[in-house]
Amino acid sequence: MAEAPRPKRKREEEEDGAAAHDGAAATEPFPLAELRLRRVLRESARDKAVFLHGEGDGLMGTDAVVILEKTPFQEEKVLELLKKHTKLELQMRNDIYSTYHLYPPPELSEIKTTVVYPATEKHLQKYLRQEVRLIRETWEDYKNITLPFIQSQSFSIQWVYNILEKKAEADRIIHENPDPCNGFVLVPDFKWNQNQVCLLLLPWKRKELIDRSAEKIFVILLLIDGGEAVAKRFGVPGSQLRVYLHYQPSYYHLHVHFTALGYDAPGSSVERAHLLADVIDNLAMDSMYYQKRALTFALRADELLLKKFQEAGRV
Repeated sequence: MAEAPRPKRKREEEEDGAAAHDGAAATEPFPLAELRLRRVLRESARDKAVFLHGEGDGLMGTDAVVILEKTPFQEEKVLELLKKHTKLELQMRNDIYSTYHLYPPPELSEIKTTVVYPATEKHLQKYLRQEVRLIRETWEDYKNITLPFIQSQSFSIQWVYNILEKKAEADRIIHENPDPCNGFVLVPDFKWNQNQVCLLLLPWKRKELIDRSAEKIFVILLLIDGGEAVAKRFGVPGSQLRVYLHYQPSYYHLHVHFTALGYDAPGSSVERAHLLADVIDNLAMDSMYYQKRALTFALRADELLLKKFQEAGRV
């Protein structure tokens, strides 16, 4: 899919004024107890998650985003959950149906906690519940609105470089293809629930898809090599994998998502995800395919790119 060119500036200038955090950062747990809750940014009943905006005196007044997610059930612990529950409280009984509140012991009450610190205003807006608008971006729109906007922005993807340079998450790398031109690393996505496959493929080289023109041979290799790595490690065949790219992507380094079909992955909706196999077929038909067709994607109400489309009279 179309990845936009990276703005030509040094990594050190991409941090939006925040200090860069790499694998050398302190390993001490985040001081959650010192956090002062400022507001609930968003909650999701479907995903059983809540997104919080916090600030703490012990954190020099720096903003943080804390995401709390109830972890999925693990099959090997279900029996233990039933046997070791500390309390079962009846809520309702009607004929053969009854519902209860079950209060498990602490070791079976895990909540996955993700911390973004220090968090910028961009991070806060990212997790804030907002209305969205669908954009139908033509090739002319891309040249005149999207591309100039992206080139004018400073996007921090230091965390991607940290993974590729093994400064962070080195122990989480699932597979590595060392080829300097077409190689990549395969790591768990932040959204991975340890139950269903949810992985992220990051190429060593950015392989920019400039002007929405993709490199067919390269994306074919990603599909084949990445699929083989997932099958070998997890025993999941290609017929049970959803392999896709995002447009617009959340960050501008070409990356591919590998998720199990049984996992309802966030971001896999039709207005954002493009199956890699379909991308390859489209390029086989016409190498200029993505310069000729319009692409649809969703933008949140506060996003600057939406304002650019509104100013141009395209929304």
